Amino acid sequence: MKTIHKFRLDSGKEPTTLSLKEGFRVVRCEFLVPDKSVYIWVEQTLRPGVKSGEHQFRVAHSGEPVPDNFEYIDTALDPFGPEAYHVFEVPVAGHDLDAGARGTMANSGWHPSALS
Repeated sequence: MKTIHKFRLDSGKEPTTLSLKEGFRVVRCEFLVPDKSVYIWVEQTLRPGVKSGEHQFRVAHSGEPVPDNFEYIDTALDPFGPEAYHVFEVPVAGHDLDAGARGTMANSGWHPSALS
């Protein structure tokens, strides 16, 4: 079995650290107006015994530089303002993100569209 959980990401220069199970997958990213915050929804297994690990995510504004090794996840738009918030996964110290280890929407088969 599996489930989807919602997590609030802090804006600013410091990343948000989440404890996520191996094989997790980010399935949605959205700016919620009432909270004025960016959230991600993450699919995770409910199987017992699956290891959890700490993963960091960073929210950046359009035009704000981030390191080359940050992995783009998705963009959240403020529907009532000009702001766009870009979510990146921050690699764990000493480990680069690769296709087998990251929990991004890139592996989900989801493709952004004008309505996403």
